[in-house]
Amino acid sequence: AGKEFLNKMVGDEGEIQMEDREEITISEEYDRVYTGVNDPVLKDSGTGKSLTVANTAGYEDTVLWSPYGNEGMGYNNFVCVESVKFDPVTLEGGSSWTGDMSLSAKATAGLMTNDDGLEYVRLANAKGDTSDVYLFGGVVTSYITGGQEYIAVRPDAKMDGSKPISGGLSHCWPQFGPGEIQQHGFARNVNWTVKSMTDTTVELEMAPSDYTKEMWDKEFLCTFSVALEDDKLSTKMFVENKGEESFDFQAALHSYLTVSAMENLSIAGSFAGKEFLN
Repeated sequence: AGKEFLNKMVGDEGEIQMEDREEITISEEYDRVYTGVNDPVLKDSGTGKSLTVANTAGYEDTVLWSPYGNEGMGYNNFVCVESVKFDPVTLEGGSSWTGDMSLSAKATAGLMTNDDGLEYVRLANAKGDTSDVYLFGGVVTSYITGGQEYIAVRPDAKMDGSKPISGGLSHCWPQFGPGEIQQHGFARNVNWTVKSMTDTTVELEMAPSDYTKEMWDKEFLCTFSVALEDDKLSTKMFVENKGEESFDFQAALHSYLTVSAMENLSIAGSFAGKEFLN
């Protein structure tokens, strides 16, 4: 904000104008020269990531260019952020000039909203790993580390709150499977509240409501914590009995994990010699 720029879309020679915005959005064909701007940061709310363009030597200015509306050029999927030395450089004999530019990508953390209106918390660490945790159902729907996604969400999943999200690390509480109340209980189809959050951690809470009391009239408090660490994603389910009478419950994380193809999959562990219910 407060920087002059040359708007090359006006007239033959362009027009000097004043920028009053802290963050620039583009909704028309764009070709503007911003002198003295050498640190633009691209923020993409669709991916939750940001990209810093750092000009540390030589380049002093920035040009923003977009053929907005030109479908043939694929305008909707790119923007040109040009590192520029706008004023001519006079290079004397035996001298040299260097232009240094670097790109630094970072995932953006915080409370976000998907296209269907559901809120989720995006966790992000310094390595660029991310994890998404939806308030509806308290379900972890994504864990990306090293550029690879490890949590699966089914293609038929409803992400608008009309039914439990099919996929992710989904809660089955206070019942697993069929039983006295609805299938897999109610934790996966109520809204949890954010108790605390940082860039890499979030604590969600679920307390009794009129909806839950109709099927399970117990005094409980569930806290679900998710931490995005350097080498792993950690979760913790903490259940408290806030009443005087004891109660029984079952708990499960109905976890959907990605595989390249079932034919490539094997699952190791201490399975041998164990009984199982088929």
